[in-house]
This record gives sequence, C-alpha cells and structure tokens, in this order.
Amino acid sequence: MSQLSLEDAIRAAGNPVTLLRNSQIGPYAFPVVRHEFTNWRDEQRAWRETCALFDQSHHMTDLYVEGPDALRVLSDLGINSFQNFKVNQAKQFIACNQEGYVIGDAILFYLAKDRLNLVGRPPAQNWVQYNLETGGYRATFERDERSAINQGRRKTFRFQIQGPNAARVMEKVTGKAAPDIKFFHMGMFPIAGHDIHALRHGMVGQPGWELFGPWEYGDEVRNAIVEAGREYGIRQVGSRAYPTTCLESGWIPSPVPAIYTGEQMRPYRQWLTAKSYEATASLGGSFYANNIADYYLTPYDLGYGPFVKFDHDFVGRAALEKIAEQQKRTKVTLVWDGEDVTRAGNTLFHAGDIVKYIDLPLANYASLPFDKVMKDGKTVGVSTYTGYTYNERAMISLGVIDNQYSAAGTPLTLVWGEEGRGSPKPTVERHVQAEIGVTVAPVPFAEAARVAYRPK
Repeated sequence: MSQLSLEDAIRAAGNPVTLLRNSQIGPYAFPVVRHEFTNWRDEQRAWRETCALFDQSHHMTDLYVEGPDALRVLSDLGINSFQNFKVNQAKQFIACNQEGYVIGDAILFYLAKDRLNLVGRPPAQNWVQYNLETGGYRATFERDERSAINQGRRKTFRFQIQGPNAARVMEKVTGKAAPDIKFFHMGMFPIAGHDIHALRHGMVGQPGWELFGPWEYGDEVRNAIVEAGREYGIRQVGSRAYPTTCLESGWIPSPVPAIYTGEQMRPYRQWLTAKSYEATASLGGSFYANNIADYYLTPYDLGYGPFVKFDHDFVGRAALEKIAEQQKRTKVTLVWDGEDVTRAGNTLFHAGDIVKYIDLPLANYASLPFDKVMKDGKTVGVSTYTGYTYNERAMISLGVIDNQYSAAGTPLTLVWGEEGRGSPKPTVERHVQAEIGVTVAPVPFAEAARVAYRPK
C-alpha cells in the first residue's frame, strides 16, 4: 500500500485550514536539550549581560547538497542573490511559491566547492529536496533529520556563543585572539584539540559565533566552552528560554508554508507525506480564515525585502516584482499591556471561565500561531509569535500590520485565545477569548539588535 500524501490528508480533512487547525501537535519542539540549566530568567539575562551558550544540535533539519548544480538549484529557488556567494560564507535562504509567498527559510552554509548545507525548520529543505529529485539537477543530497525524528546520532553538533563576553570566551577556549571574521563568514578554530567551524553570527544583537563540527566531538567542545566561560558568567540556555531569542531579534520563525493551494504546487503536495511537517503542523490562535492563503506571508511581510534580488531567475520572481511595488504590510513588535496580561492570568484564581493560559516565557501553543490584531473593531494584522523577555520586562509578540497602523506608538488590540472555547488540540484547554491592548514598537525590539547586529 502506498504511503498517504499531504494531498490525501487535505482531501480527507476537507481543506488545509481544517487539517492544520485540528492537528494534535503542539508548538515546535526543541528536543533533548534540558528544559532549564538554571532558570529561564537568568538564562535570558545571560545573552544580554554576560555570555550564553545555546545548543542548537537537535531541533533543526540539515540538508547537504553536493554536485556541479548544487548552487544552481538553490539560486533557482531562492530570492537571494548568489552572485558573490563564496566558500566559507553563509546567508539566510528564503524560498517562495510561484505567487511570491514564502515556503520557508533557513541558513545556507557554503562549506566547500559544490557542497552546501541548508539548516533550519523543514519546509525549505523539503522544497529543495523535491526539486533536486524532480528537476534534473546534477546534484545529490543527504538529509540529517532533527532529533525529534532521527533516533540515531546527528552528523553535526551546533553550538552558539552569544553575549558581551562572547569574544573573551572564544579567546580563552581557542587560546588565541577572538576570531576576526566578517558577519556571516566562516573560519576554522581549535577547540578541545579539534578544528571546529566558526560562523560569525548573532541572534539578539550581541557578538556571537555559531560553532559546528562532527557529532562525536560535541561533548568535548561543549565542556571546553563551559569551562572557559566560567569566569565570564557563561550560562547554558535550556529549551525553555532558547526559542524566545527571536522575539528580541525580530525573526518570525513560523510562517505557514505557502504550498497548500494552486495547481502548480499539487505535485509537491503529492510528494510530501501525510506525516511531513507541512501535514502535521498545528495552526492556532484567534485569526480565522477559511482560505489557507489568507495565512500566507510575503518576504516583505517578514522583513526580508532587502534580501529580494532580481538579478537572477527564481521561482516567484514575476509575482514579487509586482508585490515589491505595492507592499501593504509591515513587520513590527507588539508590546502587550501588562495590566491586561495580569487580568487574563487572574482568571485562573476565580470560579468560572478562564482566559487561554499565557505560558512563560514562550506563550505559543501551536506550531503556527496566528492571532488577530484589531483597530476600532477592524482586523488590521496578525500576531505570529508571542513570549516574555525578562531583559525588557515585557510580554511581546512579532506581528505583520497594515502599513497605516504600523507606526511606533500606535495602540491596537490583540485577541488572545480561540473561538468556540478552543480547538481540540491537547495544548488548548476550554477557555474564553480576551482582548489585550498592544502598542506597536520597532523590530528588532532589542536596541542592540537594531543598532549593532544588523549588517550595514
């Protein structure tokens, strides 16, 4: 019996929204890494005040692409320019469908001639793999699944050192001056007797390096970093605090993959299985639409406008050339009113209906969170990722708002919770919706990220 496809799953559910809204999967999993090494408040403080060590070895999918056409397939699918992309560089890779809506994004590492590695959540990797298998490219691929799926060892460990003291930690653990590497460039450095790749990177506006190498060296490298960082206040960050880094840096990690509609995408939906990320991811929140395309986002919605380069042909180019001239929405940070959040939480201590529980520090209860944002009773945007940052003493979310309401300081209203007392997801208790006052703020929210981190 042949394996069921995503297309089969959609047909059985009736439409994509029903399929995703009723998925039994909760928020995106960050497996294996300890929940907390100390406590999430101090772990959040570490990347702002001292130094934080993130273990990114488990939650992302790696797709290795190798061969004469390795770069060509990525150029054919990516909105980015590849003209000056060279070995020992990296870039954020963004792929769109034919109508210019984002399928997924990931970090692309140029490891060696004709060998690249795409790292991130599965949608971008799945799309690239499909095109490799069906597009006649002279390139092969090797897939290394995230730990939630892969029961064996990963090929590669991946750590990140981040914070004001990151350079000092790197100097001590390598025994030499801090690596002088340009932003999103790579080099090799000795750690614990092994040559380890270092990507100059940053997640929340502070200096940082992403370190990766063969899986079998991971424990030795981690232990050496922890020991070297003791005098500099290093803290290991657990899976509870780690996913909140993107709130401060302004990266929306959970766009709905724009693959559920259109005849051109049907063969791809038939290729994806009913167990794929795209078939099992859960849709949650107060924004409701019967058409799944109403949840799609463009690169401009996600703040990727500067990455769109019309210097090459790629899937979705014609559509994006038109969208570029009429951008209707802007990515923003939404700062939640603390009194409204407290009032929602207080319903837990009184008889009667409760407001949907607001978890800390990450409040997402679905893989694809979408809450509606309103002005004078009219929906003017969506909120897509929510959590608390101890560094800012604020509950914030990342949103995409109609341009006329996107100026910093604009007061809006966010609806928290789902209709009809909530969907049947296990992460959703019976509840009532609540209106939360929010104020538009810049993105990235962290000043260091706005001023120092963003490349000129």
